[in-house]
Amino acid sequence: MGTLKTVLITGGNKGIGLELTKAFLELEYRIIVVARDFKEFAYTNEVECIEYDLTDVENIPKLVASMGQIDILINNAGVMYSLPYDNYPQENVNVMLKLNLEAPIKLIEECVKAGATRVVNNASIAGQIGHPDVWYGATKAGLINATKSFAKIFAGKVVINAIAASPVETDMLETIPLERREAFLKTVVSNRFATADEVAKTIFWLATESPEYINGTTVDINNGSFMR
Repeated sequence: MGTLKTVLITGGNKGIGLELTKAFLELEYRIIVVARDFKEFAYTNEVECIEYDLTDVENIPKLVASMGQIDILINNAGVMYSLPYDNYPQENVNVMLKLNLEAPIKLIEECVKAGATRVVNNASIAGQIGHPDVWYGATKAGLINATKSFAKIFAGKVVINAIAASPVETDMLETIPLERREAFLKTVVSNRFATADEVAKTIFWLATESPEYINGTTVDINNGSFMR
């Protein structure tokens, strides 16, 4: 029997990340989940759990080096504050830049060194059409751009894609003001938000089975919201 493939999932302890963890548990993979805590995580015996604050970008090389071979990286961890641009504490800006953009880029760099040949970045529709949380939209736009840039840099040796979901039924949805949620529902075909499972299935496909020619692209998961 050959060596098991290893997948690293950031924020794999809840929401979309948790659905991804469960999907990979159906396969014979070594699963590493990096998150700030695992208080309500039910799979501590099945996966390797590493408590780590990804805003500590400087030490990510040491973190990845401790894991050994990495085959797949899923940059899922992220944060949104839904604050107005003119009342945005610098501390929040710093956290968002590090967690949503700097950490994923550094993880890509280090995981490719560790052998990764597939990378999926969890971006957002906010990075495509703008967002009331200006810093959130900016970091997600940056992540989409980094996806395209790395695809060119790796020249086909690494398949790297992103997904851009509209609002998803996770804890993050609660940070969006009610009036904005109601307004968004009027723009989609099915008059509902995406589920974590739907987004996770798309990421899982990109991480495992999608054709290699799908590279450097962003898959929209928005239920037709661009049509209106």
